[in-house]
Amino acid sequence: MWKKKPVYAFCCLLTTFSFYSLMAQSVIPLYTGEIPNSRQTPDRENSRYEQDSILIVSKVSRPSLTLFFPPQKKATGAAVIICPGGGYTNLAMGYEGTDVARRFNESGIAAFVLKYRIPDTSTMIHKQIGPLQDAQRAIQVVRSHSREWGINPARIGIMGFSAGGHLAATAGTHFQKDYIPNPKHISLRPDFLILIYPVISFREPIAHMGSANNLVGPDPSPENIMEFSNEEHITDQTPPSFLVHAKDDNVVPYANSEWFAKACTIHHVPVEVYYYEKGGHGFGMTNKTNPQPWMDICIGWLGKEHFLR
Repeated sequence: MWKKKPVYAFCCLLTTFSFYSLMAQSVIPLYTGEIPNSRQTPDRENSRYEQDSILIVSKVSRPSLTLFFPPQKKATGAAVIICPGGGYTNLAMGYEGTDVARRFNESGIAAFVLKYRIPDTSTMIHKQIGPLQDAQRAIQVVRSHSREWGINPARIGIMGFSAGGHLAATAGTHFQKDYIPNPKHISLRPDFLILIYPVISFREPIAHMGSANNLVGPDPSPENIMEFSNEEHITDQTPPSFLVHAKDDNVVPYANSEWFAKACTIHHVPVEVYYYEKGGHGFGMTNKTNPQPWMDICIGWLGKEHFLR
């Protein structure tokens, strides 16, 4: 039986903060030492604001987690690691990251926004596994600190938007292999998946070729295509999954969500898909064509699946 205790979160392993006073965001480096699968290169990370004050971060080579904790009186013990989208070329850190984290906090769910490495042969030895390593490390960090952060280690999920959805789905279907050092054998399996207009497959005709090219290159082998087509790796151990997609998405076809859900059903994995008739791609938390907030449905699903206390 797990218990919540007054805890202290660390920042850069140097400064401590009272957990219950940590209402503002806190950023920690994802790795405490050498970053695996990384080349010695200068930090060229770049941040910019695009139209509608959308924060875009590119050229990430030093991954981090931004921590968001709910008020103690609301805390459910559940936690979500959030992977922003961006086609594996940049990260939409605001409306697919920090904004979502704050909404989860309102419902008593801890949230961790993952700034994962952008695949790049100049910064990584094997670029195709860099983002997955970061996703696994995020799960490892949250689970290893679950007691002090007031989180139930059996209620830690991962979420992603678009290419971030591909990363989350990869973490949820490739957890049998540790892509990072894991001497304490901490489980790297997420307890649930939340996939929002996700890239799932690198197979034609539904592949998002931009994400595929950026992750595995413009001329991937059949083996690489199969390895990163996540619908091919669903088993009865795949975590329960919630997906959202608009049927008029002309960037990432909604068949990506259909294929994933069908495979889940075949393997008796609990799955729910919420489809919008319209909305296109990249609408974040708010689909302006429909008054129904998918986040409300998602949080209801988490409760139904017993991930909220």
